[in-house]
Amino acid sequence: MTERTARVLMQLPPSHRALLSRLLPGVTPEDLTVRQGQFHQVVIGADRVVCLPRTDAAATRLPHRAAILRLLAALDLGFATPRPLEEGSADGLPYLVLSRVPGAPLEAEALEDPQVAEAVATQYVTLLTALARNGASDQVRAALPAPRDRWRRFAADVRAELFGLMSDGGRQRAERELAALDSLPHLTDAVVHGDLGAENVLWERKDGLPVLSGVIDWDEVAIGDPAEDLAAVAASYGASFLNRVLTLDARPGSTMTARIAVIRATFALQQALSAHRDGDEEELADGLAAYR
Repeated sequence: MTERTARVLMQLPPSHRALLSRLLPGVTPEDLTVRQGQFHQVVIGADRVVCLPRTDAAATRLPHRAAILRLLAALDLGFATPRPLEEGSADGLPYLVLSRVPGAPLEAEALEDPQVAEAVATQYVTLLTALARNGASDQVRAALPAPRDRWRRFAADVRAELFGLMSDGGRQRAERELAALDSLPHLTDAVVHGDLGAENVLWERKDGLPVLSGVIDWDEVAIGDPAEDLAAVAASYGASFLNRVLTLDARPGSTMTARIAVIRATFALQQALSAHRDGDEEELADGLAAYR
């Protein structure tokens, strides 16, 4: 058990620890990993994961989150997604229990091997193709949001909540990045994960090569522009790997690279806005480092 896991577990109220003992029977603290996200405390056991909402708003959204995960589990994606196993409330504590998806994130250094890079890029194309294919489903489109004004609202929120924390030069830089969002078309081509960074894409090894095992953390899933997911791939693994993926993928149009660049340029602001709302000073400082 890491020091951070031990600290977070001890910070949980006794009622939460009692609930975890019931939901994860026979599991000792040494077998657990704890992640603290913006909306949930996520306690990871050997074969199941317990999500404990950190706010009343997050608790209210749990049933919808479970419904979306059930929808995803029923799709032909070609990889595993977390499946809801149990949801409810115990002594006023809402919770959601999910299956644990096998595998681990792939380190960027692994892609220095050309054979590995080619295999991983090919599987990313398969992943993105599956998301696009299912984005055409009427059932999926009815269940997932397709927010037309997403980027406009994001720009307005950054100006209102973060500009006061920036230097004059930082505000000018942020304004340029936010203004570029106006050039993005409203696309509803695909299921978009919304946070397809390396930490949420899990792999196992077979015959020495990574094999995609699953994708986790679907809180931001929507119908939208696949450029958003490709921007996260680029942020995790760099421009060279992104170009390899785009070369293998016959679907992207002529504006894809430009859309990826515009979206990727806002990632630090996205991090900072989430951290500001979450009260995470360390993540906020990291996100705003180039704007101060």
